[in-house]
Order: sequence, then structure tokens, then C-alpha cells
Amino acid sequence: MPELTSDDIFKILKGILVDDFEVVPENIVYDANLFEDLDLDSVDAVDLAVRLQQYTHKKISPENFKQIKTIGDVVQAIENLLQE
Repeated sequence: MPELTSDDIFKILKGILVDDFEVVPENIVYDANLFEDLDLDSVDAVDLAVRLQQYTHKKISPENFKQIKTIGDVVQAIENLLQE
């Protein structure tokens, strides 16, 4: 699998949020809060983690995912996961 940059991860994440969660594309920015700004709930967060695993082929630990609040946090978590 080719190396994903943070921009690549952001684009993948944005696509998932628009296609699967019907988030308005303009609202998807690095400092957007997943729950307050994008109206995701805890079930959506789990679904998002599962979708991201399909791209990374790595499991996001529940402990790590609980720390994620913003789009930027998701991008950083995926970058960290891919470096393991």
C-alpha cells in the first residue's frame, strides 16, 4: 500500500463523511468537532472507525478512538496508526 499523506487521509475521511454520513462538505475542516460541528453520535464514530479500517487495514483501538474529537485528530490518529 502506498504511503498516505495527511492530505490523502483528509480526502478519504471527507469522502466517507460526505458519502456515508451525509455531512456537508464545507463543514469538514481540520478543527471541526465530529460531534458538535458535524452531528455525529457514538454509533457514527464506531462506524467511521470501521470504514477507516478498510483503508488502513489496521484496527483503531477503542482507547485511541475515545481521544478523537476533531477531523484533525482523526487524521493524526490514522497517520500514527500507519507508522506502527
